[in-house]
Amino acid sequence: MKNLLKAFKLTLAFCVLFSVLYIFVLWVFARIAGPNGGNAEVVVVDGKVVGAANVGQAFTKDVYFWGRPSCAGDGYDASSSAGSNKGATNPEYLQEVESRIDTFLVKHPYLQRSEIPAEMVTASGSGLDPEISKAGAYVQIKRVAQARGMSEEKVKEVVDQYVKGPLLGLFGPASRVNVLKLNVALDEIQKENQK
Repeated sequence: MKNLLKAFKLTLAFCVLFSVLYIFVLWVFARIAGPNGGNAEVVVVDGKVVGAANVGQAFTKDVYFWGRPSCAGDGYDASSSAGSNKGATNPEYLQEVESRIDTFLVKHPYLQRSEIPAEMVTASGSGLDPEISKAGAYVQIKRVAQARGMSEEKVKEVVDQYVKGPLLGLFGPASRVNVLKLNVALDEIQKENQK
């Protein structure tokens, strides 16, 4: 009985330590060192939240830049965040990629297959990737410019304003563009031009 009481106390102490104290330490660290004080960075348009900058969204219209494909649920479902776990030799996966390539080429007839960045036809591990590479944005400039009735130079100028380098100059891809922020910026420019 004495050992059972000790085991119960030890279990209770570890539950408090790992369930409460550990979470509290992570929360304090996020508040101090994390971007936005540990809170999600939301994008607001006309006083309304249109999305979180760190969670990808499905953009399918020609006037918008597209993000990476998503395998999370029905696509960009944060409650089902995950990759497909299909290997590069899986026939079903290869068929999905081929289908995405065909769709991408239909909307971008000025490209060759070899010019499509891999990220534009392969899903990310989380399925919620909010960013694409600069190359992924550049190949879409012509389509977006034509759909918006803007010059390619102007659209490229906006893309370049939203290109970010690696975190701390070390971590992550050499260049990345947040798709939601870029699309919102283009909408704002068009609103200004229509006034």
